[in-house]
Amino acid sequence: MSEDALQLGVADPITREDLLRARDRLRVRQTRAAGRGLRLLWLLAGPGVLVMLGENDGPSMVSYATTGATYGIGFFVPFILLTFLMAFVVQEMTVRLGVATHRGHAELIFQRFGPFWGYFAMGDLVFGNVLTLVTEFIAIQAGGLYFGVPAAISVAIGVALLIVSLALRRYATWERVLMGLAVGNLLFVPAALLAHPSGAALAHALVAWGPLPGGFGAGFVTLILANIGATVTPWMIFFQQSAVVDKGLTRADLPQGRLDTGIGAAVAAIAAIATLVAAAPLYAAHVDVSRFASGADFATALRPLLGTTGATLFALGIIEAGVVAAMTISASSSYALAETLSARHSLNLDFARGRLFYGAAIASALLAAAIVLIPGAPLLAMTLTVNVIATLLMAPALLFLLLLANDHAIMHDLANGWRANLAGGTIVVGIALVGAFYGVITVFPALLGG
Repeated sequence: MSEDALQLGVADPITREDLLRARDRLRVRQTRAAGRGLRLLWLLAGPGVLVMLGENDGPSMVSYATTGATYGIGFFVPFILLTFLMAFVVQEMTVRLGVATHRGHAELIFQRFGPFWGYFAMGDLVFGNVLTLVTEFIAIQAGGLYFGVPAAISVAIGVALLIVSLALRRYATWERVLMGLAVGNLLFVPAALLAHPSGAALAHALVAWGPLPGGFGAGFVTLILANIGATVTPWMIFFQQSAVVDKGLTRADLPQGRLDTGIGAAVAAIAAIATLVAAAPLYAAHVDVSRFASGADFATALRPLLGTTGATLFALGIIEAGVVAAMTISASSSYALAETLSARHSLNLDFARGRLFYGAAIASALLAAAIVLIPGAPLLAMTLTVNVIATLLMAPALLFLLLLANDHAIMHDLANGWRANLAGGTIVVGIALVGAFYGVITVFPALLGG
């Protein structure tokens, strides 16, 4: 209800958005009252699973495949687990922010820090989102090429699927459709099993955190950044907080919101490690992946090593990763833009009320698709670089998150404690240091003997 309406003693008209959210909340209340714990988790799960599996996107899976093909099974297996633990720490804060404030992340930054920092945060998000969305269509194109589908057709199908998902005009339906598609992220698991990995090698990697063939160099640091950027990025913060609000989660739902995020992180970590393991035979075969032009080359190169079934699963997984991420990242941009402009922002909106919200998602998808179809674009290089850029953009996004999570005026008893601040602060410092080191060795490669 608006402030003017309150002063006049007149309520705003009840909208379709209000009715849909109220219906969902009634179902949650009835399920909680009946003591049906698993059913309650099913109703409240979604934002956490989607944000984690959505971040297992096209560039992320290519980064994991490149890591496996470059270093085999070793250092990066436990490192990937560490990055998803980092992701859980970050995203748990966004759940608490959404539950405590019922405001999206962009809206909160404008309200608490003012227009300058609000537009700064939006610039950080939009720049990263546009670049990442381009790579999602690169992934869709790459998977299509493996099956002989022309690039233009694959990209057009990707855009069409995104628009169809928005046409559902129902947050709960959109969420369940995407969760169904996101299960496809696990296609990398049977692909990894077809690589016949050594259980002893995996156990040794997890226990001993190694080995690291090839040593410490610029390529290693680049993949460190790419793997961090594959799990912790600014769009995740904006998307999950807005999705928590759109879903209508309350303080009573916080345990399920945390569990939702933890389950998403665990499943995404399994798929990420499976992708690395599936590509590890390329390392054993001494295949130079630096010559690959796109993600399709991974599937093609893996065919004689994994068989046709394994390579097909890998290619389908790349397509799924691009499609789901394109839908979630475009929604993240729409939420943030609409919140910034004080426009209505919900996937429950009809098109008349949500022109800006839906239009932003469609426009960003069309722009990204057009960039992907530019002849001669260095697609694989772009894919890896985007994850590196995402990592470099993460430090300021995390600082805003930490400041908001410590703002007792809006968080009250849900504000960060010392443990959350220690974990969050360590992540900020760690990402900033790795990013700074990457900048130094890029400018002065001789430091590493380059």
